[in-house]
Amino acid sequence: MPYGLGLWFIWLLLFCGCFYILQWMLFNAFGKINDTVRQIADGQLEINHQIVVRQGNIFGSLARNVNRLSERLQYALEEERRAEQAKNELITNVSHDLRTPLTSVVGYLGLIEQDRYRDEVELRHYIAIAYEKSQHLHELIDDLFEYTRMRHDTIALKKEPINLVEMLGQLLVQYHLPLEEAGMASQLHCEEKQITVNADAGKLARVFENLISNAMSYGREGKRIDVWITLIENKVSVAIVNYGEPISAIDLPHIFERFYRADKSRTRWIGGSGLGLAICKSIVDKHGGTIDADSNTERTVFRVILPLH
Repeated sequence: MPYGLGLWFIWLLLFCGCFYILQWMLFNAFGKINDTVRQIADGQLEINHQIVVRQGNIFGSLARNVNRLSERLQYALEEERRAEQAKNELITNVSHDLRTPLTSVVGYLGLIEQDRYRDEVELRHYIAIAYEKSQHLHELIDDLFEYTRMRHDTIALKKEPINLVEMLGQLLVQYHLPLEEAGMASQLHCEEKQITVNADAGKLARVFENLISNAMSYGREGKRIDVWITLIENKVSVAIVNYGEPISAIDLPHIFERFYRADKSRTRWIGGSGLGLAICKSIVDKHGGTIDADSNTERTVFRVILPLH
């Protein structure tokens, strides 16, 4: 074979070999992407569909986009599972909390209907218990409805400029008699006479009423409640402090969760319906603020931070 023809033949073999290798690489990359897309389309979302992206691969951009799609679908699947779990827990907890007082109401009304009472005093006692339990049912249903609306953004906040110092001062005056009856006192601490926030007055008042009520109910041993209002750059902090029994370290991270139960019994800091602090958190979140709690053997602090007007 002439030298020139042999050289051309070698170059042709090299070209064909390179072309074959390149074609194999392209088809291999395309095949992986195609398999991944097919698995996603078939609903196989629990598998890790990440494709190895190699530099210089012409399918690199497509592979990266498929990886992003896979990650988003995985995240959506996990969110759906969490939502389903939360829904099931909500149904279970609501059923439990409704059944307990409802059983009492039905039981005492049954005793009354069957004339199983000794005298009018006992009759009135049964009626009072049934009424008290029905009020608890009413509170639970109202709180559940409020919490659901807040969580699903179906409530439009009626924001307006509010003097936070004045609001908290009025709330403490409102609680003066109940605190006095509980053997407690309260004091407002603030260097400013006016601190304005843009908020829904009714919703924000509910947050502080709930926190003050909790502090009054569970801080009686400390004999007093302190409310501190301080400015922090472009935000305002409201700290409601009581000096009673602390919240346990196990319960503290969960007290803003709805229907949280400590050791399978209602944690006392959640409130009567088990939704009070969860509602507080939803309201504060909708105002662009934060709420947290800190507790030790000396004091328990609930702190609300809101953006200034």
